[in-house]
Amino acid sequence: MKGYIEERAIDIAHYIIENNATVRQAAKNFGVSKSTVHKDITERLQQINPTLANQARLVLDTNKSERHIRGGLATKEKYLHQNNK
Repeated sequence: MKGYIEERAIDIAHYIIENNATVRQAAKNFGVSKSTVHKDITERLQQINPTLANQARLVLDTNKSERHIRGGLATKEKYLHQNNK
């Protein structure tokens, strides 16, 4: 694996942990696809630093389990703003 890919995987993991970020937020911040972020965390980082990979994975799993709630809140906000106009 190339050095810059390893560095990116580590940087993404630190960003996710420090900011409690979603895959989408991390992808936008680093200018890569969501698939790249997911692969960096689940596969590449597991080989480089398993402890860091597990910490990042916990944050991502939590975000995944809560995403239906965030989606519902976003929809609620959307319709509240439409009714106020």
